[in-house]
Amino acid sequence: MGSATEHTFAPPVMEARRWLEGVTFLADRPLINVSQAAPVDLPPEQMRAAMADIIVNEPQAHLYGPVMGLPELRAEVATQWSAAYGASLTADNVAITSGCNQAFAAAISAIAQSGDEVLLPAPWYFNHKMWLDMASVTALAIPTDAQLLPDPEATRALITERTRAISLVTPNNPAGVEYPPELVLAFFKLAQETGIKLIIDETYRDFHSQTGAPHGLFQQADWDQTLIHLYSFSKAFRLTGHRVGALISSPDLLAEAEKFLDTVAICPNQIGQFSALWGLRNLTEWLAGERFEILARRATIEAEMPALAAKGWTLKGCGAYFAYLEHPFEMASDVLAQKLVEEASILALPGTMFMPENEVAGQQHLRIAFANVDATGIAELFTRLKALRFSLAPPRAGK
Repeated sequence: MGSATEHTFAPPVMEARRWLEGVTFLADRPLINVSQAAPVDLPPEQMRAAMADIIVNEPQAHLYGPVMGLPELRAEVATQWSAAYGASLTADNVAITSGCNQAFAAAISAIAQSGDEVLLPAPWYFNHKMWLDMASVTALAIPTDAQLLPDPEATRALITERTRAISLVTPNNPAGVEYPPELVLAFFKLAQETGIKLIIDETYRDFHSQTGAPHGLFQQADWDQTLIHLYSFSKAFRLTGHRVGALISSPDLLAEAEKFLDTVAICPNQIGQFSALWGLRNLTEWLAGERFEILARRATIEAEMPALAAKGWTLKGCGAYFAYLEHPFEMASDVLAQKLVEEASILALPGTMFMPENEVAGQQHLRIAFANVDATGIAELFTRLKALRFSLAPPRAGK
């Protein structure tokens, strides 16, 4: 019979870390780790000082709190999101979760059951696929075009009576692609018309290249009957170890999600919540600086690409924390990624970890997560990739 966890694959980042076992890296060629999209730098000093004060002087930080989060944090999210999106959210539209992955799991638990279907553009975020597998919810791949954008009309053809949601990540993980607002709206209209939910994971919203609201969905009439918005404080304030995310939708849906949240965590991390609240109120300018740094790294990748393109590589997507590269070699990307550890001291994830099994496109791509690699590191990464001397694949159609 098996178990729920046996229905899915091993955690990709943990699998990739095992490739490092027994490998020695030279002092003049240290490992460049571009496998995980989690900042390794500590929260800013002023936030750490505030967190220390919270630990000493805030008794509630050490106790159970409300299942759906601190009322003050829920209200602050509603206020700031209303301003950012030109909308009118209330605290009743907001639940705080133990990270954005839990927000997705809670949302799926609130809308779907075993045998239902959720549509994901491929390449997809692997943890979303893993949770759907464990929940016995079928993940159906939405094909994407040369720019890695999904097509609403092609998606319409995939919707059945068992479909419960379309799930998008923008800026995208793994590809870094920013979905245009008109495309996001088209998916909202499709979901609204067909009576399903549209899940939008905006974990990397704070690093979008465009200023202003990335879409107008919160301005749509009855938005909360269709939209489920997910967010992560981990990336914004480097609170990865404190696990704080947000789930925004209708009060009725959140009431269903509360059953899941109470069962798996009782309440979100209290210290993390108080810290996120402090960050929202005090780190606007600091976060703007973080955004400019990520945009500068993106620009460095784009500037480095022509020399790599001359070696047969193609940049398929670049934005937020990610670059998605098509490689020119005859071997599949899962083999290539493991060879890169010893051959080039690079740890990256293969496209096979983001695609349906045996999908050819997955074998042709690598994901580069550059949040922890500065401009000098990016230049060195590209130098090593350009130096690779593996056998090239024959030209593909359209290349």
